[in-house]
Amino acid sequence: MDWLLDLYHQHGDWRDLTLVILSPVFGVFLAMEAWRFRKTGVFDFRDSFDSLNSGGSYLVSDLILLVVLVLPAMGWVYDHRLWTLEVTPLRFVALFLFVEFLYYGFHRASHRIRWFWCAHVVHHGSEKMNFGTALRQSWFYPVAGNWLFYLPAVWIGFEPRWVLFALSLNLGYQFFVHTTWVKKMPAWFEFIFNTPSHHRAHHGRNPQYIDRNFGGTLIVFDRLFGTFVPEQEPVDYGLEHPFPTRNLFWLNAHEWRAMFRDMRQEKTWGMRLAHLWKPPEWRRHGDGAVKD
Repeated sequence: MDWLLDLYHQHGDWRDLTLVILSPVFGVFLAMEAWRFRKTGVFDFRDSFDSLNSGGSYLVSDLILLVVLVLPAMGWVYDHRLWTLEVTPLRFVALFLFVEFLYYGFHRASHRIRWFWCAHVVHHGSEKMNFGTALRQSWFYPVAGNWLFYLPAVWIGFEPRWVLFALSLNLGYQFFVHTTWVKKMPAWFEFIFNTPSHHRAHHGRNPQYIDRNFGGTLIVFDRLFGTFVPEQEPVDYGLEHPFPTRNLFWLNAHEWRAMFRDMRQEKTWGMRLAHLWKPPEWRRHGDGAVKD
């Protein structure tokens, strides 16, 4: 790990470590929830172990790709920015709201474009809903290009690390909506913010819940763009096409393999390439299951 630390010391910034710094807080809440629901079936040891493995390895891979890929690319865009926007408290609030809007776009695309779904599917792999589920993140987010969605904030003049810091705070908030511990917040809060109730529906494979509630910290863009649905009937968590594997590599790679398999079965290049931008359910050849 020395080489990673050297690389970080050369190019890193405290804002890059926001989620790492918050990790002990996440750990405390995860332990509290596990103790509170220890006899209810909310937690499954192996499922939680997979989530922790996924989250830990994601932090390492994401930090590496941040330094070697994302920051250099964002730096190039920043060199060609329209303006220079120095960060003040008021401007940071504006940036945070803009990043929330961009996150909504990323999250919606991650469900409706298969290339991005190949990475995002990892997060929906658990059939449990608890704080551990929030830790399930894909190794391949930077490779898939999730960071591309935030380039507009850099292009208009915000320094890349402030953009990524706002995004990290957004993701930090989202950890706390992955739970059944909180049933409903006050009505005004439910109307404006993403809440555990809204996000439980997002993780459901019930027909009425699929591809709904894409907000990060807010639910207002879902209300504006018609993707909001309230949590009503009990939520059936997990994927429409589940994959029966505990292998950490296949947890991250199974949908990529399924997509390329589907592409190979097409007869024309036009149809093959369409799998990259069509919705995940378009012309699937099998369920994409991978076994250890």
